[in-house]
Amino acid sequence: MLEQTGRPVTMAPNAMVTSPHSLASAAGVDVLRAGGSAVDAAMATSAALAVLYPHMTTIGGDAFWLIHDAKSGDIKYLNGGGRAVKAATRDNMKDRGLDEIPFRGIVPATITVPGALASWVEAHAAYGKLPMTRIVESAVGYARDGFPATKRVSDMIAQNKDLVSQVAETAEILLPGGDVPRPGDKIVNPNLARTLEIFAEQGRDGFYAGEVAQEIVRATQALGGLVTMEDFAGQHAQWSDPISTDYRGVTVFNTPPPTQGITVLQMLNLLERYDLSSMPFLGPDHVHLMVEAKQLAFHDRDLLIADPDFADIPVARLLSKSYAEERSALIDMTSAIPWDQVPSYGSLDGDTVFMAVVDAEGNAVSLIQSLYSAFGSGVVAGNTGVMLQNRGSYFSLDPDHPNTLEPGKIPLHTLIASMTKRDGKLWSLLGCQGADGQPQVQLQLHVDMIDFGLDIQQALEQPRFLSGRIGLTEPRDPLHVEGRISEETISELAARGHKMNVWPAWQNRAGQAHGIVIDPETGTLSGGSDPRSDGAAIGY
Repeated sequence: MLEQTGRPVTMAPNAMVTSPHSLASAAGVDVLRAGGSAVDAAMATSAALAVLYPHMTTIGGDAFWLIHDAKSGDIKYLNGGGRAVKAATRDNMKDRGLDEIPFRGIVPATITVPGALASWVEAHAAYGKLPMTRIVESAVGYARDGFPATKRVSDMIAQNKDLVSQVAETAEILLPGGDVPRPGDKIVNPNLARTLEIFAEQGRDGFYAGEVAQEIVRATQALGGLVTMEDFAGQHAQWSDPISTDYRGVTVFNTPPPTQGITVLQMLNLLERYDLSSMPFLGPDHVHLMVEAKQLAFHDRDLLIADPDFADIPVARLLSKSYAEERSALIDMTSAIPWDQVPSYGSLDGDTVFMAVVDAEGNAVSLIQSLYSAFGSGVVAGNTGVMLQNRGSYFSLDPDHPNTLEPGKIPLHTLIASMTKRDGKLWSLLGCQGADGQPQVQLQLHVDMIDFGLDIQQALEQPRFLSGRIGLTEPRDPLHVEGRISEETISELAARGHKMNVWPAWQNRAGQAHGIVIDPETGTLSGGSDPRSDGAAIGY
């Protein structure tokens, strides 16, 4: 039986934006109505989220894009991953007495340069219509004049009070007067408003050169950081092609390495030989099969995926149907594979926000942007108002691992974004926050819509299950399920060897996902937003 809040899917004839905060979605729609492109609207939405959702995103983080060009039908990938700074060597870490990169603080914050705004520059040059000053107008207003904290934002500040109180510039924004803002209290960040204005007026140099970069470098070095002006100057985004696979007549596109998007496609390949639609929805067979596919795909991810500029990654082999057939032989429908007992591959050749936008011309953007964990490093860089990410903590210090720390390298990224085509036409855009949970939630949404025929809002509202860790420091074997999944399913999964952890209903850690689906016959846009977020799908 389907679980639903009663909230209908949002429909619109022309254009649409969906994101995890309603004011950010509205900012994107405002730009679309002003004549902006899908890329313009995505940046407006993302800029607003960097203000409104400070626990989830920042312009001091990274971004990855899938962009659909309506005229050509092409889907392009834009890599906005931040690169490790020149001084980020394993020897440097060893000299600091580190055998792994700290999860929080200034060291991981400054191991990678913020990559998001470099990708904005590239995307805007290729597809922008409006000036950047108009695009960031809503975000600047919310930063300068303030915005009401939602209960989720208030709760996240309370939960992370120790972290956000450690740096004075962070506490000034998030703990005004030393207190956690109550729901409805205004949060202001005038320094971030000024930084956004400088970037909008000066372009790339407004962030990667001049006073903003100088202040980030000064503030982080004062705390023992490693970043230099030379590192900022060397940060650029890269255009490339997405990776894809065919699943039951649907072509599914995702972001390639250094992101973990390949795991979504591998899981779909593993599942394709099973008739999921004949299984009871969210019954033990349905859930067990998807978890086992995750175990196999993630095992490959952790062994092989890294920055392709530094490592030889066997992408074609990993995505081949023959490889999926080989690996699917390891799936036992009666017994769970323990994480530490997943057989290896043998020989091979070789906290976050998601937003989706479709404009009136049919151009579309699937954009994921993040600071990694809640409030990233916890460090606001001096008077810039910019919270720095802690993405560098995802590097390994094992010299033999493909994801080992090296200067100029992008770490393995949990950030991923998806698009699909049906009969050659753009069909859906979807994505989710949640670190290691992202591929699993994407998989569940694809299966819900393709195998079980749910609309996007229905799919977003179903009980979720996530296997293993959500964040980097957590254990790998638990199977977390929202309490709305039936007791019979939970009991049977436990009998098959899954280490069950039952969450409350509507668990925030189960991810905040959003999506848009395009009707191939009428062109009607159907948008969904996750009830676990403060979001909305808004169209016109």
